[in-house]
Amino acid sequence: MSRPRFWDPAGDRNGGTPTYPWRMAPAGYLTRRQLRARGLRPGGQPVAGQVLWRSRRTSGTRAAYLYRLALAKPVRPMTPAKAAALAKANTARRTCPTCGRDAGYVLPAHLGTCLTCADGTAIAA
Repeated sequence: MSRPRFWDPAGDRNGGTPTYPWRMAPAGYLTRRQLRARGLRPGGQPVAGQVLWRSRRTSGTRAAYLYRLALAKPVRPMTPAKAAALAKANTARRTCPTCGRDAGYVLPAHLGTCLTCADGTAIAA
């Protein structure tokens, strides 16, 4: 029986980083997304391993870094100042610079304005 393509738990072939194939990471090692789903963050710890897989979308190899669950720290709580800054930033992303109205959605970056202004059918204010 042959080993999977990306199986290198000792890190001999990948610069000292333990490498595992898709869905074969050992227990106790999680990606950033998996940590976040549990209300945790890496907390400054170094990358403990990686998961590699072949991707048809990018026509190459993709990687997800792994962190130790035992060393993870809780996510910092949202402070009132952070919440206010986030609300202000999101409002700016929804406000059209042409007509000055809140579009109710995040403006498309490639247009830079709301859809009404981009179509040229803006109502004179």
